[in-house]
Amino acid sequence: MPTEYAERASRLPGAVLWTKGASPGGGGGGDDGDGGADGLVLPDGCMDLLWSEGRLLVAGPDTRAFRTGPGLRGPWAGVRFRPGAGPLLLGVPAYELRDRRVELADLLPAAEVRRLTGRIDAAPDPAVALEELALRLAAAARPEDPLVRAVAGALAAGRSVAATAEAVGLGARQLHRRSLAAFGYGPKTLARILRLQRALGLARAGVPLAETAARTGYADQAHLSRDVRELAGSRVTDLL
Repeated sequence: MPTEYAERASRLPGAVLWTKGASPGGGGGGDDGDGGADGLVLPDGCMDLLWSEGRLLVAGPDTRAFRTGPGLRGPWAGVRFRPGAGPLLLGVPAYELRDRRVELADLLPAAEVRRLTGRIDAAPDPAVALEELALRLAAAARPEDPLVRAVAGALAAGRSVAATAEAVGLGARQLHRRSLAAFGYGPKTLARILRLQRALGLARAGVPLAETAARTGYADQAHLSRDVRELAGSRVTDLL
């Protein structure tokens, strides 16, 4: 396993397979990549299946940044599911895992999880073995709701909550209820988190912050900066 953070597209559609030499996370984009230092994992609307030697865990959807500590040694691997996909594979509504890291044995039979953990521990490449577990869970899960995919796609593209509700044919209360189960929070929170991720992607690509704010729907650069502080607990310049 590499000591730095690395990721690639998973064989599971829409998912990402990531590895980290020391600290775990619930998504990789904000990790600092330093094997011994604290890492910052930003909210991204996703859930992760996590492995470290002797352990299988699930990271629920975050509403705020999650900081990993230097005492959490690795290596670690994770499969980050696209927004809305995790609950189907794990059989639990997303809101029950919001801002939490839980043992997989809390969600699946303990004896089965012990067997799976041992198999991944012994694999030549535990990350690939973890990915295979995710593929098996997906094969056994019920089909993904196309409405959930449509909601996530619309909000990720920057559409308003009202426009998204109209596009999928749901009232505000129905959309909120479906979003809680699929994403862990309501559509307004998901839209805010996905907007933050879009903005950080542009800024990391070199787009000036004022232009980034305008292109992602913030009122101005100060609005972007406030949102970053509230969701990430850090200044945007520090994240970049």
